[in-house]
Amino acid sequence: MTPISENKIYGGIQSVYEHRSDACACDMRVAVFMPPQALDKAKDKPCPVLIWLSGLTCTEQNFITKAGAQRMAAELGIIIVAPDTSPRGDHVPDTEDRYDFGKGAGFYLDATVMPWMENYAMETYIRDELPFWIKASLPMADTRRMGITGHSMGGHGALTLHLKNPTLFKTCSAFSPIVAPSQVPWGQKAFEGYLGDNASTWARYDSTELVMKQPSEAHILIDQGTDDEFLKEHLRPDLFDVACQKMGQSLTLRMQEGYDHSYYFIASFIEDHLRWHAKELG
Repeated sequence: MTPISENKIYGGIQSVYEHRSDACACDMRVAVFMPPQALDKAKDKPCPVLIWLSGLTCTEQNFITKAGAQRMAAELGIIIVAPDTSPRGDHVPDTEDRYDFGKGAGFYLDATVMPWMENYAMETYIRDELPFWIKASLPMADTRRMGITGHSMGGHGALTLHLKNPTLFKTCSAFSPIVAPSQVPWGQKAFEGYLGDNASTWARYDSTELVMKQPSEAHILIDQGTDDEFLKEHLRPDLFDVACQKMGQSLTLRMQEGYDHSYYFIASFIEDHLRWHAKELG
């Protein structure tokens, strides 16, 4: 673990670290907010953990500089861990003409098509390596009380990782998630590139398909702006809502009037999400 930066904020510490990932075969950066409760060694009380997954084109920096989450996380005593969105490095394959594929667009899956499969193993990284890194590096983190959330592509990642690992990621929420990637252009292009053209293999990374097979016991929260420019073509929360109703999956879907896809939207409702996870994680 190599420290990159450290800043005090609301009595806590916002840090960025770099560490080696075997899954992605590269160095990965991770942002960590430690609330003041986690820094008080005298109390020796582990804090719950919330994983934040960012969207297309983002790094670990977008959430920690734009969402305004630290104040409420400090009040609630939540550790927030925000990893990068894809593998990085000169040896990592990329595209020159696409923002929604390659670096910055890992889609939180394990690629099975060359050359992407050599580095793009973001599901394994988030599910296996990141919790191990948290346990080893953050002694005040209680990984038995861990939730997951995210935005857009990261909302897709949060939903799929929760539905497949409900005992690891006990709580789940999302902002403007891609809920049915097999049915929309963003997901279809990414899945064909990373997983191949056999669409039958895509279902394991599709939240709407997953909830039809394995709904969780958690109550999922989704916020979606009605003025989101990607709503009708790429996001389609209605598809996930129908599937949840059919399968008895607890879901609160809030359509927020006038909000778009930006971090202005996330900053407006991040407090609600943090309180949601804090209440459920205890």
